[in-house]
Amino acid sequence: MKRLSLCLLVSLGCAHSEAPPAASPEAPAPVPRTLAPLDGEVHFNSLRQLTLEGENAEAYWAFSGKALTFQARHEGQKCDRIYWMDAQTGETRPISSGAGATTCAYSFPPDDQQVLYASTHGGGAECPPKPDMSQGYVWPLYDTYDIYKANADGSNVRPLTQVKGYDAEATVCSKDGSIVFTSTRDGDLELYRMDADGGNVKRLTHAPGYDGGAFFNADCSKLVWRASRPRPGKELEDYQALLAKGLVRPTKLELYIADADGSNATQITYLNAATFAPSWHPTKNRILFSSNYQDPKGREFDIWAVDATGAGLERITTSKGFDGFPLFSPDGTKLAFSSNRVTPEGKTDTHVLIADWKDEPRGASVPLPADRLMTDVRFLAAPEQGGRGVDSPGLEAAASYLEKRFAELGLLPAGDNGGFRQKFPVITEVKVGSGTAVMLGGTQAAAEAFTPLGFSADGEVSGDVVLAGYGIRAKELGVDDYAGVSVKGKIVVVRRFVPDVPAFAANEAQRRYGDLRYKAWKAKEAGAKALVVVDWAQGVAQGAADARLPVLRPEGSQDAGIPVVVLQRAGFEPVLTQLEQKRKVKGRVAVKLDKVLKDTWNIVGKLTASAQEARTPGAVVVGAHYDHLGLGGRGSLSPESHEPHLGADDNASGVAGLLEAARLLAEQRTRLRRDVYFTAFSGEEMGVLGSTAWTRSPPAGVTMKDVVAMLNLDMVGRLRDNRLSVLGVESGQQWREVLAPACEKARVQCDGSGDGYGPSDHTPFYAAGVPVLHFFTGAHGDYHKPSDSAERINAAGLAQVALIVAEVAATVSHDEARITYRNVPAPAPAGDMRSFNASLGTVPDYAPPQGTRGVLLAGVRPGGAAELGGMKRGDVLIRLGSHEVGSVEDLMYALNAARPGETVTAVVLRDGKEVKLQVTYQESKRR
Repeated sequence: MKRLSLCLLVSLGCAHSEAPPAASPEAPAPVPRTLAPLDGEVHFNSLRQLTLEGENAEAYWAFSGKALTFQARHEGQKCDRIYWMDAQTGETRPISSGAGATTCAYSFPPDDQQVLYASTHGGGAECPPKPDMSQGYVWPLYDTYDIYKANADGSNVRPLTQVKGYDAEATVCSKDGSIVFTSTRDGDLELYRMDADGGNVKRLTHAPGYDGGAFFNADCSKLVWRASRPRPGKELEDYQALLAKGLVRPTKLELYIADADGSNATQITYLNAATFAPSWHPTKNRILFSSNYQDPKGREFDIWAVDATGAGLERITTSKGFDGFPLFSPDGTKLAFSSNRVTPEGKTDTHVLIADWKDEPRGASVPLPADRLMTDVRFLAAPEQGGRGVDSPGLEAAASYLEKRFAELGLLPAGDNGGFRQKFPVITEVKVGSGTAVMLGGTQAAAEAFTPLGFSADGEVSGDVVLAGYGIRAKELGVDDYAGVSVKGKIVVVRRFVPDVPAFAANEAQRRYGDLRYKAWKAKEAGAKALVVVDWAQGVAQGAADARLPVLRPEGSQDAGIPVVVLQRAGFEPVLTQLEQKRKVKGRVAVKLDKVLKDTWNIVGKLTASAQEARTPGAVVVGAHYDHLGLGGRGSLSPESHEPHLGADDNASGVAGLLEAARLLAEQRTRLRRDVYFTAFSGEEMGVLGSTAWTRSPPAGVTMKDVVAMLNLDMVGRLRDNRLSVLGVESGQQWREVLAPACEKARVQCDGSGDGYGPSDHTPFYAAGVPVLHFFTGAHGDYHKPSDSAERINAAGLAQVALIVAEVAATVSHDEARITYRNVPAPAPAGDMRSFNASLGTVPDYAPPQGTRGVLLAGVRPGGAAELGGMKRGDVLIRLGSHEVGSVEDLMYALNAARPGETVTAVVLRDGKEVKLQVTYQESKRR
């Protein structure tokens, strides 16, 4: 419509308006009109028009749900003025004085007796000058705008902001009256939060670009707002040049959500449109907003809805012209918005309407990649899948689901025997074998009173029993339970957990020194032949209940080198007292573990290059692991939890992204000159077992020499601040050149760094000489906990990650030249800081052949201590200084006990022979 540019001025800014010709300051008494919803407006039962003339916008509900504040400019008024409106009758009364321009009115909880709005009247009673439109469509940012609080009748006006610059676009938290607003006080358009009296101002956003129009959700734990993110270069320069003139161009705005303190900022739309005026549903994790999305000319604005995940985009209004500023009543039964749907031809009015709202049914949604991704994530991370532990019904359900999805996407089976499944064995269960027993001081433990641990060695030990406190050696904490205790050749008893003293108050200290495998390693290092762990805290009352025994489960592919059991204290108090008194006690520990070996599967599909005549030798691998932790266990960061660890981000997100990347590539097969292998790996959480199996026995028709690149998606569901970490860019010489246009196309800032090593499925490929990239959206507090659920996924961001992966894969598949592999030296230590951990520079193979004793090296870092000392890929490390190394865990403990600069003798097995090498530890790099 002809007047649409004015609607934009009134509505998008929170608000800036032109000045029409002059006169009466008061609005006419309204008579509400009942209107019928238009076709497609399925959420509206009925509509009432509450204003009859003029420009009326930004109608925000009072917390009582009985009234609204809004801004209007009627015939004869030069500037917008703030009004109070009865939500039932439409009767209005002015709040602001009429001096200056005003915008963004909002009442205060709980009684609506005070009102917030922004005004320029402090800079003069006249309306500010109109913006210069010679530079295109822009909004003015009047530096005379300040935020004011007044009584609901307009009296007692007092400023809450008095800092030079633009302060406006304020809304109020229903819980405490705190205020979020937009300001240029620090040189950019940023969000701030302050107390209800204007005190305690805190900045919430920090990225270059416009951040404004924020709203709290119902419990004030979240914010939603509109933002622009001009790209570095000309876009950013243009933005900053306009800002210096007090202007901003609002034609490209997207929605962001964040925690109420500004943390975890997440972009949830990528509509590439003027998207603004977001607000939350009072009881659902859903957001309504206004946008000219889907109008090529950018003239038609409608109200839309989207889930906080970025999925579920739905058009709410269908009228021509402008519908905007949606805001629910506090109970969610009504929706106020501004519209010119009722404006007669030739008129320019915009009106406040109220709709009786119904949540269901949803109208016609606009399909987006985010919806496909959420469908996949929700299935894989559903509680019914039980956390997708290896050899569980949930993992089998996930495998079947992926086979079906691969087939739907047109991928050819590339697993064993013409199917999608690539089989490899894993230890799935450990059972107590015949002859397992514990006896202390002549007292035989009942079968239910003890359990061996999954990392226990088989064997039988008889002899003297000694007590060694909690089995802790921590010099930095001043604790050495083995000092003065002779344990060589004996059975050692240690207390479970850690002492209840300040030195062990930190969670990290409790986790590290209470770890049962750590206690076993310390006992073996001290010369013990067996370890018994008892829940026997110092000062525990007689008869106090024991903690639950640990669950016997597989724990790594290698044992601890000695038999290890956990024993209940009940029934053994007299024997334990004798040990505490250092009296002689005999004992016997026998452990026999029966390990159940079963098959699990990678799911492998191939997208063949269509240009057969122009095919280039080689293949690209895109991978993501689909297993997780099941009900928890040793890898859980909620170790006492025995509920499904859902693994939505880790790694249902990666698998969903892999499927979307496959869909995108299938649509552009003409670009492909190399085949692309899509693989959902199993066994990653058990030590990258599936990816190791892939590299040892690649699918039929491909060898590791054929693999030109591996792209790994692991934890890609929490994109924040629109920044993606891409690890491994130093593993291939051309990665940065390939990555940059892909990130540009997805409008995502990619931060590339690092070599090709890391705790995920790309590592076996890099160790085998393949350039790799690991796409990663960052760690979070739900990692390896049951709370890693689908509702926390940023599906919109995940879709952009999948687009980047697809673009990178297409480029690598198409370009005749291969990515040049780089074996990257370990990075130098950052800064002048003391380190208490040593680095060897080895890359362990986490899936060594069954029966391997020691640590099989999948690789060594260039320039690291291992390479400088002469270690090679394929060596088996069996001793490091005074430490016997029987497993990856032993190596980790030995390095934690070492010091940078210390030189020790390392012993490796090479071609079946022992080779002694001198290695000098380097400083560890904590990243």
